[in-house]
Amino acid sequence: MNRITQSEAEARHVKRSDYQSCTVAFIDCKKPGSHLKENYSIIGPGVTSSADQVINLPEAHGFNIGAAAMPNGITNNLHIHFTAEVFMVYSGEFTFRWGRQGENEMVGRAGDILSVPTWIFRGFTNTGPDDGWVFTTLGGDNTGGVIFHPEILREAADYGLYLSKDNQLIDTSSGDPVPDDARRMAPMADQDVAKLRDYSPDEMRQRLVATGDRDFRPGFIDAALDGCGAEIAPVIGHGISQNRDHIAAIRNPHGFSMEWLRLRPGQKVSRFAVSDKMVVMPRDTGLRLVFNDTGDAAINLGGWDTYSIPADVIRAFENTSDAVLEVLVIVSGDHQKHPQFQPDVIEAAFAKGATLDAQGYVAEAHLIPGYGMVAE
Repeated sequence: MNRITQSEAEARHVKRSDYQSCTVAFIDCKKPGSHLKENYSIIGPGVTSSADQVINLPEAHGFNIGAAAMPNGITNNLHIHFTAEVFMVYSGEFTFRWGRQGENEMVGRAGDILSVPTWIFRGFTNTGPDDGWVFTTLGGDNTGGVIFHPEILREAADYGLYLSKDNQLIDTSSGDPVPDDARRMAPMADQDVAKLRDYSPDEMRQRLVATGDRDFRPGFIDAALDGCGAEIAPVIGHGISQNRDHIAAIRNPHGFSMEWLRLRPGQKVSRFAVSDKMVVMPRDTGLRLVFNDTGDAAINLGGWDTYSIPADVIRAFENTSDAVLEVLVIVSGDHQKHPQFQPDVIEAAFAKGATLDAQGYVAEAHLIPGYGMVAE
């Protein structure tokens, strides 16, 4: 197992106060109704087109995490992604739209998660009464940029904005020369727009995991141990749950898994490691992370903080608040993850009648061949 020092642990903590917005991240930044949009790149660059964008943690994770903050009525205009784009609404209400002209709509509220398929136009508007905040997770280290709707590219030229073929924003009002045809991104041709796949509202609803849809169940082998019993609700792919009855609502490859972890006041997840990079994002203050087999490094997270845990580092989670705490857990890769709990945890669970089967799911120990022997 890898170890992490206290200073190394602190360097991987991106506090909510550390997020730095960019208001010129995209080509629609001067369009009325979109000009007050703030873009954040928290882990990786995302799909920003601006060299002014601050990236909090540029280290490759296999996915990118960003955010958009938008006042009421502000719109992020129609565009195409080549890799997964998942919206995690943390505050407010957003109307998401998709289709060749954005003709389909769906509302997402705080706690909802929506995965939009690749190669379709999508956009969203803050239709809630207050300022809204939505985090995004994008598949891959290199997302390939975006394709904006032809109408957006044409209108941007009226404000002196162009997009280069390598996804860089060109602003002639700031002194950039007008790019020639060979350098600038041309609007998508009508015949290419017509070839894009249609997704019905019913199909898209299957890609929305609303707050009321979440299937929380005990997630780990330490469920019967004192102070444990944390629950998991899968959202996307094969995550860290050791409950064989868990099935994620969204199962196509994204390059990462996503789950909600729920902890009651004082509840913990015992020490374990995962052989993939993990990011945790609590909705409220109170998550304490303790690292290494000796617990000699620890971090306390605030609400909406982003924390990156390296692969193969032992970690334990604890809710230090007096309220139920929900934490979004994102792990790189589409494969099933196998949390490796420490031997004393496995032994204590075995004494309570629990073990892991050959696929890594919790099972009654007396049903497993070799009963009476604690598997390593």
